[in-house]
Amino acid sequence: MTNHSHHDRSSHYKKNSLTLWGAVSMGTGVMIGAGIFALTGQVAELARDWFPLAFLVAAVISGFSAYSYVKMANAWPSAGGIAMFLEKAYGRGTITAVCALLMYFSMVINESLVARTFATYSLQLSGADPEGWMIPALAVAVLVFAFVINVLGNRFIQTFSFFMAFIKIGGLAFLAIGGLWASGLTFEAIASPQEETTLTGFLGAVALGILAYKGFTTITNSGSEIKDPHKNVGRAIILSLGICVFVYMLVAFAVAGNLTVDEIVAARDYSLAEASRPAYGDLGLRVTVIFAIVATVSGVIASVFAVSRMLAMLTDMKLVPHSHFGMPGSIQKHTLVYTIILAILLAAFFDLSRIASLGAIFYILMDIAIHWGILRHVRGEIGASAVILVTAIILDVIVLLAFLWVKLQSDVLVIYASAIGLLLILAGERWFLSKGLE
Repeated sequence: MTNHSHHDRSSHYKKNSLTLWGAVSMGTGVMIGAGIFALTGQVAELARDWFPLAFLVAAVISGFSAYSYVKMANAWPSAGGIAMFLEKAYGRGTITAVCALLMYFSMVINESLVARTFATYSLQLSGADPEGWMIPALAVAVLVFAFVINVLGNRFIQTFSFFMAFIKIGGLAFLAIGGLWASGLTFEAIASPQEETTLTGFLGAVALGILAYKGFTTITNSGSEIKDPHKNVGRAIILSLGICVFVYMLVAFAVAGNLTVDEIVAARDYSLAEASRPAYGDLGLRVTVIFAIVATVSGVIASVFAVSRMLAMLTDMKLVPHSHFGMPGSIQKHTLVYTIILAILLAAFFDLSRIASLGAIFYILMDIAIHWGILRHVRGEIGASAVILVTAIILDVIVLLAFLWVKLQSDVLVIYASAIGLLLILAGERWFLSKGLE
């Protein structure tokens, strides 16, 4: 006899359990956690003195991308978010499954990236060796904490995310304004670009910068839970992007005003903390680290919340295999467990730069598929502009090719890992769907 407590396939989405600002808090939580803390050093390494501009260009490209998600969310809000958008464009087949899994894995990669960033910044308080075992140990600990918070339910997550978002946005703005004031509002490094800045390097930096904004896509997974979803999902996307552009540019210029590019790159995984030292001294470094901890913890929690729901939707759509492994509860709880375990494995064994590179490649590929699917199949239904869709595709292709070229020259293993990952996802899905497994 089947035990339904162990094999519950219901979704358990609670309508009207998220407010507009709750969704914005989770969107900004994912973006700010991954973006300005985890990626500043890597973007500066590729774009050199132009790194603030790289963040701005990435915002423009993300704005074109957001158009597609806002249009789709206004028409078909659901807990499946991107999975449902792909299904509307391509039907329930291999393309939908593969592209949705690319998004899923890019978000899990993002969670492990932010978890390791949390660990790197946390060690700045104790002065411990950032190269030792403490990095993966702390990263695993914050992922376990995110799991516990997510189990507590939507209302708690919303309150927690809103509180954390308020603290980190206000704190970052305060630190950035102070840094700008201390720098005398001079940006000689940006005004005098060095010769090692290249077009492909800059575009590669933009590709990484896009990761700093892609967190807005997690808002689409709240479509079945947010109040008045046909309006508020799109509004939440626009608001969260606007807030993050403002915060990122403030911080980027503050960092540029207080550190040289070589100093930013040397600090790399904790560059924002190092940038606060000239303006505020050791106290500023400690305060920045505290804000980084708040931002990264809330970023992991918000990302886990959204991506586990998307995997649950793929399971409900019978596009991915699923096993309960004897666990009680709903599929949502199971996909939460799987998501956390996968993120823990990545956080324990991969470094920040490779994690970010894989995430960027997977995300941009999926983003192109979203725009193309809308352009070819549902543009008329949702009233989308062909010009904006084509522009979004062209911009994505340009930065992806540039990023692949940079990695081909500097870290070809990332290319191999991405290609193998893509082939495994494609082969696995074709086999699963051909067998008609459940």
